[in-house]
Parts: sequence; C-alpha cells; structure tokens
Amino acid sequence: MVYKERIYRYYGKTDDLSSFEVKILQTDLYILAEKDLSGVAEASIIKHRGQIESYSISDRKFAGALKPCKVDKDAPQIVRDMAAAARKAGVGPMAAVAGVIAEYVGKDLLEHSGQVIIENGGDIFIKSSKQRKIGLYTGNKGIDKKLVLSIKPSESYRGICASSGKIGHSLSFGNADTVVIMSPSPPIADAVATATGNIIKTGRDIQRGIDFAKSIDEITGVMIVIEGTIGMWGDIEIQNNG
Repeated sequence: MVYKERIYRYYGKTDDLSSFEVKILQTDLYILAEKDLSGVAEASIIKHRGQIESYSISDRKFAGALKPCKVDKDAPQIVRDMAAAARKAGVGPMAAVAGVIAEYVGKDLLEHSGQVIIENGGDIFIKSSKQRKIGLYTGNKGIDKKLVLSIKPSESYRGICASSGKIGHSLSFGNADTVVIMSPSPPIADAVATATGNIIKTGRDIQRGIDFAKSIDEITGVMIVIEGTIGMWGDIEIQNNG
C-alpha cells in the first residue's frame, strides 16, 4: 500500500491540546490530548491491532467478508464489537476497523487525559470539555473552505466517521464526496458511514442515504455531500466560514 500524506490534518490544530502522530503498520493516528501520550498510544495500538490480527488468522473469513459474519463467542471483545457494528449496518466487519481502533485507543488515553481527540483515516473519536471545530475534506475546495462541523462539549465520547467514494483507500461502492455519521459508538458510526456511502451514486440518492442512516438507533446525525449538494439530518451543526 502506498502511503498518502493526510493533508487534511492541518484543519485539526488547536492551542489548548498537545498534538502528536502515532503510526503502527497501516494504523496512522493523529491525536490531540492534554499531554503527549505517544507511548501509551503506541502500546494501545499494538495491543488492540494484535487481537484483531490474531483472530483474523484463526478465522480466515473475517477480514475479507463484505457482509456481516458470525464470530466465535470467545473472540476478543474488539472483534465482537466490529461484528456487532457490521450487523447493524449490513456490511463486513472490517468496515468498522478504523472506528473501533480509534475507540479502544481513545478509551485507553482517557485514563491519562480528560480530553482526547483521535483521527484515524477520517474517522474521529472525540471526548472534549469545550466546543471544537472539525474541518471537512471532500476534495471540493469550494466546500472545504467554507464549512466546518461544530462539535459541542460532552461528558461522554462520540464517534464522527466519514466515508468517501472519491478520497482515501477504504473500499466504497458509492460516489459520494463524503458521508459523515455521528454516533456514541465510533465502530457503528464507521460501519454505517461505509454502508450509507455505498448507497450514494448521485445526488438523487441523498434522501435514501439519510433515511437508511437514521433508521439505525445509535445514529445521532448524518451529512452527505455529493455533486455540490449537501443533505443533513440530526445532531450535525455546520458553521459557515464563507
């Protein structure tokens, strides 16, 4: 796999938190926390990646499945969380891998920092005591310069996950510039972003994608951008910088 610089990360700078990157094989996290926790993050990635990798060796169908699949009852909890998210969204369990890694690492870091924001390939884990702004990167310069997500402070963490049919290396069968899904569960947000993105072929599919996403109980917000058109539902607040 060829590494592509994640140029959208410059949108995530903030003055009150330390920022650092941790990379282990394909896992490439950009992290904001109250102090540099690179060592803790690295150990956490190795632990949780190892559980997924070990299970994938024992269950050869798991990593390649494009539809929900059963996992062993004694599978690691992180694997069972991926499978559960996949069942909710109707996709394969690896559609939740970025979100689940962000969640598990994020929870580990919250033991050392009251605020943690993790970006993992466009999927975000966030626990913040103050309002944050998250820039959109759709590849459309006109939209990217004008719109940012405004995220309210919360006592619990949330997942804000994106899927695109045009940007990144993740598998998508759709054509959306971006689909953004918000949920208290990052792996569910990740899986549903993939599933919703698969629906979006043209601008006429926006409402169908929104209806699908909001039919899943754990989803609290959805935004779809395609062909210069934006559709939104739920707990998605846009701040216009234009």
